[in-house]
Amino acid sequence: MFFKYTKWSIVWALVILVLCGMPGRDIPHISFLELLSFDKFVHAGIFFVLLLLTVRGISLQTRFSSLQLYAKSFSVITCIIYGGLLEVMQGTIFIERSADVFDFIANSVGCLIALAFYDKLEKKILIHLIK
Repeated sequence: MFFKYTKWSIVWALVILVLCGMPGRDIPHISFLELLSFDKFVHAGIFFVLLLLTVRGISLQTRFSSLQLYAKSFSVITCIIYGGLLEVMQGTIFIERSADVFDFIANSVGCLIALAFYDKLEKKILIHLIK
């Protein structure tokens, strides 16, 4: 039952891993968007979605009741650590990538914004997406 509800957060985490592991030359560069720090909004956005999916999945699973009780805390900590690990991997093992503390901050901010809006979004959107 655990993977039934958490599969979408795992899939999304793998999508993020692939995107963060892509060589820099394969990522499109649009100069006017770089001026707006569009990259940071992308980081915040993908981690916003990751946190929503993770909290929802952990809340619905019944195999680990202690995780259910602390779904929000566990999800925030897990997603922020994951964002940090991705930055470390970009700086050490991914080709043509570099670690950026501001990307880590954007990832974390996306998680915290998702946490702030989780209850409202759950009632309006998430309850219909993951059952």
